[in-house]
Amino acid sequence: MENELTTALAGVRDAFARYPRRAVLDGCPHCEGSVLVDEHDLFSLTISLGNTVGSRADVKALLPVLLERLLGSDELEPVIVLGKLPYEEWRTWPRVEQEAVDAYLDAVWQALLADHPSRLGSFTGPATFLDAARAAGERVERFLDVWDATLTPSADRHLAETVARLNFTNQRPSTVGDWLRRAATRDRLHRAWERDYDSLWADDLAQAYDLLRV
Repeated sequence: MENELTTALAGVRDAFARYPRRAVLDGCPHCEGSVLVDEHDLFSLTISLGNTVGSRADVKALLPVLLERLLGSDELEPVIVLGKLPYEEWRTWPRVEQEAVDAYLDAVWQALLADHPSRLGSFTGPATFLDAARAAGERVERFLDVWDATLTPSADRHLAETVARLNFTNQRPSTVGDWLRRAATRDRLHRAWERDYDSLWADDLAQAYDLLRV
């Protein structure tokens, strides 16, 4: 999956290359004034970027470094970074820019499912990614469909862990919760246990299956 991530990041850089990165961003004069980007704490910048600091063009200019930093460090919060997208109406951006972001999201999601345990910088696993994708304004069903189609031991182990963390006392409608409670999920876990019954994680699969039987 490393090649897919590299390709996706290159696509983001190419798509947004026409937006020059400014060394100094204009800020709200009543808040923090001008901001020197290279000297600024990147996490703090993501909170105010596009709000009290910088313009939409500045968001686009910095998006490649922010998306790359999400994968290379744990200093940023995925929900905050990707939450900038709907605020900046990214689904109205030129198609090449939208497609670059989509390719990035798809590559990150597939990479997380491909390994267990999985961590890509600030993305600590499937739950963190799905929260961030929702913050980006995306329908999580798009990614759950990929999970359904990824019939690998690592994806199954992620599924068992996610079921184990599910709050079964909360009956409010939830896209992910309803998806996990399906008979299809229970059947998948049973098939995974039959395949991996002699593995170190077989008990995790069985326990998640039992939770869904209740």
